[in-house]
Amino acid sequence: MTRMTAARSPSSPADRPRPGLRERKKTRTREAIRAATYALVEEQGYDATTIEQIADRAEVSPSTVFRYFPTKEDIVLTGAYAPLLLEELRARPADEPWLDSVRHVLGEALERSGREDPEVLRLRARLGAEVPAVRSRMFESMAETGLLLRRAVADRTGRDPESLDVRVFAMSLAGALTEVSLYWAENGFTGDPGELVGRALDVVEHGLPRENH
Repeated sequence: MTRMTAARSPSSPADRPRPGLRERKKTRTREAIRAATYALVEEQGYDATTIEQIADRAEVSPSTVFRYFPTKEDIVLTGAYAPLLLEELRARPADEPWLDSVRHVLGEALERSGREDPEVLRLRARLGAEVPAVRSRMFESMAETGLLLRRAVADRTGRDPESLDVRVFAMSLAGALTEVSLYWAENGFTGDPGELVGRALDVVEHGLPRENH
C-alpha cells in the first residue's frame, strides 16, 4: 500500500500572490456561510437547518447564500480548497506520473483540511453517508468532478478528453474519492483519510489486490 504524502506542489498556497481585496471578501463570506451551516447542523441536525437560519447566523441575506452555493447540500460538500485542486494538478511537473501528482495534491489538501478543523471533515463525511439529499448531491458532484478531471488529464497527456480511456480513468478517480468518504464515515472514522485515499488510488492504478487464503 502506498501512503499518501503531503508533498508541496509548485502552486502551493505559500507560492501564490496574495488575493485582492474583493477576492478576500468573497472568501470570508463563503467561509462564514460554511461555518454557520456546520454549527447549526451540529446544534439541530441537517434537516432542521434552513437557508434563512444559515443566512442569519452568517450575517448575510438568503440570496447571498444562494449566490455562493446553489443548494444547502453544496454548502456541506464544497470544500474550501476544491477550486485549487485542478490548478495544483496542472502545476505538477510535466514528467511526473499522473497518479503521483494526484497523490501529492490530495495529500496536501487533506493535510490542510485536517489541520484547520478535523471535525468538519468528519461532519461532511457523516452527512454524505447518512442524509439522502447530501448523498444524492455527492454523486451528482462526482460526475461534475469527473468532467473536470477529464480536462485536467487531457491537458496533461495530450489525450482527447472525450475518449473512452480518459472518461473511464477520470470517473474511476472521482468514484474512488467518493467511496473513501463513505467508507470512512460508515466505519466509524476508523483509519487515516490519507491512507484510505492512498489505498483507493492503489486499486485504481493496480486493480484489486490478491486475497490471502
